[in-house]
Amino acid sequence: MAEGWGSAAFKARVDEVLHRFVAAEADLLAAVDPTLGPVAEQLEAAVAFGKRLRAAFCYWGWRAARQPDSDALVRAAASMELVHAAAVVHDDLIDDSPLRHGLPTAHVALGGAVRHHPRAADAARSLAMLVGDLLMSLAGQLFATSGLPAAYLGRARPLWATLARDLVAGECLEILHTGVTPDTTASLKVIRYKTAKYTVEQPLLIGGVLAGADDRLRAGFSSYGLPLGEAFQLRDDLLGLFGETRHTGKANADDVHGHRPTALLAETWRIAGADEREQLRALLGRPDLDADDVEAVREVMRRLKAPDRVESMIASRVEEALGALHELDVPAPAAHALTGLAHSAAVRLS
Repeated sequence: MAEGWGSAAFKARVDEVLHRFVAAEADLLAAVDPTLGPVAEQLEAAVAFGKRLRAAFCYWGWRAARQPDSDALVRAAASMELVHAAAVVHDDLIDDSPLRHGLPTAHVALGGAVRHHPRAADAARSLAMLVGDLLMSLAGQLFATSGLPAAYLGRARPLWATLARDLVAGECLEILHTGVTPDTTASLKVIRYKTAKYTVEQPLLIGGVLAGADDRLRAGFSSYGLPLGEAFQLRDDLLGLFGETRHTGKANADDVHGHRPTALLAETWRIAGADEREQLRALLGRPDLDADDVEAVREVMRRLKAPDRVESMIASRVEEALGALHELDVPAPAAHALTGLAHSAAVRLS
């Protein structure tokens, strides 16, 4: 990241916390029985990569409320990355995605551990589901043992229930809307609950509430965080189909193959004519899609200028987020960092 607020140093602090904590937990798991080794390896693999944006938003929610730098807060903020790791494992499993960060996803990687199983593919998926469950549990453990005062942690605990409920709601909405007639309003609701809230708004709120932020600051965090979180996922939609796998680390046919309710597809459908809709119907969700088929979907989108429309949606949401930020009375370092994070979240290659 290139925000200019010491992001590389912050990421290194979060990485150290995560890698040390998860490695210790993985060792404890593997010590139960040698056959658990591959499962323990996937715990560590789940936190090996990441921009640490969610931890950064939590940290700057704390600093925006005029609290000083704190190693305990960094530990608490790192727990947001374990929530994300859990969500990624579950999301890849739900979407049957083969790649993440250019490597096999958990349910693919764990296939080798269950070759003997009479239903090997199902068994590997079950193991991946349990890896995701354990990561979510570890997120709560890291937060609770961060070293922050119990009174601070108590203030933020109700937000964890909200975070989990909204994240599950978003995942369920995506499943329920997959394969149905694309609708932009429905897609934006999926984005808000599946990604925007737990990526930006809720980490900010948790950091702020830990710091004792007042109602006005918390409302400002939501006004900044929700549109920015939506911009983040809208960018992800574009990268998912038009990005290069060498940058994104993901298979770029996933959304088309899965007929997922992305805003990009919904906007394409909204402005498509009868012939274009018929062409899309023939391609979306097909199990035998090849590269030419995916390119045909891209071509329809380009012809209708759907990517440009999504770019405009991203720009307007970033502008809305920055406008809300500028209305807040926060220390200059926090304002600078949150401005940089806004651009980093919305303008990226992966």
